[in-house]
Amino acid sequence: MATTIYLIGARASGKTTIGRALASVLNYAFVDTDEYMSATSHMTVAEVVAKEGWVGFRRRESEALHAVTAPKTVIATGGGMVLATANRKYMRAHGKVFYLHVPAEVMAERLKADPNSAQRPTLTGRSIVEEINEVMAERETLYHETAHYILNGSVPVERVVKQALDMLGG
Repeated sequence: MATTIYLIGARASGKTTIGRALASVLNYAFVDTDEYMSATSHMTVAEVVAKEGWVGFRRRESEALHAVTAPKTVIATGGGMVLATANRKYMRAHGKVFYLHVPAEVMAERLKADPNSAQRPTLTGRSIVEEINEVMAERETLYHETAHYILNGSVPVERVVKQALDMLGG
């Protein structure tokens, strides 16, 4: 198996953490599209949004997706990667897509505990829980539509990785 693996899900669903662990087990490269975008733009996500708006950010996000897609790579995508139809189709056509499903309450707790949360601009201007509920109402169907597989991202990392490996047939 030398496929590209995409991890999709809301912010704080564990895409980067799971992605690093899965890549390590598979001996694959790992890329986080937000980290890639920050490195290539020399700006944080918040700075990109402040300077270029959400439209500019989404454009850069799509460009990052294409730039990092490669065989034997696990890619943690930004939570909004699925908003563009072209991105959804691209991921499904170029690899295996795993949706990390996590209850809103768990994501809220993770965000509250995340020291980097200040670098993540609010999407709605609401409280964390309200924002997660609103964003998930908009994106849940898109995550399901895009995913080849759905993982329970609220269990320990090792169990999520095992779920993914089992689904991949390994």
